[in-house]
Amino acid sequence: MRDIRDFDVLIIPGWDDSGPDHWQTHWERAFPNMRRVQQDDWRKAVFEEWALRLSEAVLRCRKPVLLVAHSLGTSLVMRWAEEAGNSTIAGAFLVAPTDQDLFDESEGSVHGFGPMLTEPLPFPSMVLASQNDEFVSLERARFFAESWESSFVNLGALGHVGSAARLGLWPQGLVWLGQFMGSLAAGAH
Repeated sequence: MRDIRDFDVLIIPGWDDSGPDHWQTHWERAFPNMRRVQQDDWRKAVFEEWALRLSEAVLRCRKPVLLVAHSLGTSLVMRWAEEAGNSTIAGAFLVAPTDQDLFDESEGSVHGFGPMLTEPLPFPSMVLASQNDEFVSLERARFFAESWESSFVNLGALGHVGSAARLGLWPQGLVWLGQFMGSLAAGAH
C-alpha cells in the first residue's frame, strides 16, 4: 500500500486560487508534503505562464509527484501533460474538471487552456465530478475520464466542489485520494 509520504503532492488550484475554506487549502495545511503551485496572477490565467509555474514546481520535487488539481487546474494538467516531460509524475487526482469547450477564450481572463484534449494522459489519473457542476456536465466529465483513461467517481450533487460546497477537510475526498494512491504501482514515478 502506498503512503502519502511516498509522494511530493502538488496542489493545483483553478482560476482565482483556492481560498481559506477550500478543501485544497485544508489538505495543504494538514499534510506537510502537500504544497500549492503558486501563480503570478490567479485572476488572469494564461496557459503558458501557469504551465511554467507547474514545470518549475515539478522540478523542485524529490519524490514521485502526485498532482491534486481542481477546476481550471485540471485543464492545466491536461494541456501540460501533452507538452511536458512527465517521467516524475506518479498520478493526477483531477477534481471538477472545467469543460473549456464551453467558453470563448477570446473574451475573459482565461487563455490557452482550450480546447479540451481527448487523448490518454501519460500517467494514471482519477477524475471526480459532481452531478450539478455548472462548469461541466456529468456526461462530459465521464467522457473526459474515459478519453484520458482515468478512473471516474460520481460525487453526487456537490456543485463545483469548491469553497461553496463547504467540504472542509473533505474526508471522503481523502478516502478517494487514498484509494487512488493505493492503485499506483509501488515503483510508479
